[in-house]
Amino acid sequence: MKFAHLADCHLGGWRLPEMQKLNIESFKIAVNACIEEEVEFILFAGDLFDSAFPPIEILKETFAEFRKLKDKGIKSYIIAGSHDYSVSGKTFLDVLEKAGFCEICKYEKKEDEIILKPCIHESTYIYGYPGKKSGFEIPDLKKIKINESYQDHFRILMLHTTIDEVKGTLPIESISLQELPPADYYALGHIHVDFEKEINGKPVVYGGPIFPNNFKELEELRQGQFYIISVEGYTKIIKKEIKIKEIELVNIELNDAFIGTKKILEELEKRDLEDKIILLKVHGTLTQGKISDINFIEIKDFLEKASAYAFLKNTSKLELEKQEIELQFQPSEMEKVEEILVKKYEESNPSKFNKLIFPLMNALSIEKQEGEKNSIFENRLLSELSRILEIELV
Repeated sequence: MKFAHLADCHLGGWRLPEMQKLNIESFKIAVNACIEEEVEFILFAGDLFDSAFPPIEILKETFAEFRKLKDKGIKSYIIAGSHDYSVSGKTFLDVLEKAGFCEICKYEKKEDEIILKPCIHESTYIYGYPGKKSGFEIPDLKKIKINESYQDHFRILMLHTTIDEVKGTLPIESISLQELPPADYYALGHIHVDFEKEINGKPVVYGGPIFPNNFKELEELRQGQFYIISVEGYTKIIKKEIKIKEIELVNIELNDAFIGTKKILEELEKRDLEDKIILLKVHGTLTQGKISDINFIEIKDFLEKASAYAFLKNTSKLELEKQEIELQFQPSEMEKVEEILVKKYEESNPSKFNKLIFPLMNALSIEKQEGEKNSIFENRLLSELSRILEIELV
């Protein structure tokens, strides 16, 4: 027996069109590889889509790939993940199933337990339970049961969750494998890590992602992956890497935003950028200027001329130097603290909008009068704000 294990495809997850294209191309590569490997079936361990209701263009591309699998006689078994799960139970996974392109793993909820119903593929019994947002599936997973009379068959347990063995220091809910029903292969999704181990003599594998889903994953993972599993007396696991574009990480430390654009461009000029995904990571403490003083439009134009494939930036670790405001006033001036603070702020942050600070503070300190109706108070407040801002508030 040979099957494939995919997870965390997150189709439709990227907003940047060129990155969304790579995501769907990675999915196509995985599907074609499954056809070439002549697998009998594919496990999709959650988050096929990035939402329960993906864009129509993504649906068209995805349905076309599932049709290819169906035409080749390759079965698809699927569970929802934390992204494509819906509390209402209505998602496009159901549309895929009704079209005959896949089979969703079913279960029955009882008072104190959840009975997983198998998808039967010849002598293989496939069980699954969906993932939910914020780890809400964990309490349910502690109640799941499978029919012990099927233990002579090869059993696959497909889950979209976090197990203790991969949690590390992450502040998220997790579950121990010891709390789960026994299986011959644990097909997992949800955590985007390279994890393939035997625990208690049984393979435990996180299948994805097939393509990195954000800046951090592009930096750390560089590529996507999935697995081909062969069962021939023993279970053989082969990781398939999906290398689609090279990543060029440009790490710049700045303390002066006014020379930031020049410094970044000088570093980019040293690199081979053609057809690569450029990850610009800018960090440091700015003692001169602000982040907005870095001309990222000019940097993007330079990269386009250098034929870079895509440009992503991360300035989350670029901070402004914390400046202490020295206040000098007499005890009798304690009531003027707000005024002093605002004036100090205006000196270091000149703006034409500073003149609105005190009038807005005064307006927002208006109190509701005794016996005044909420609607009258709100209208009075909005009228004062409209006068100050010189705009009509509805």
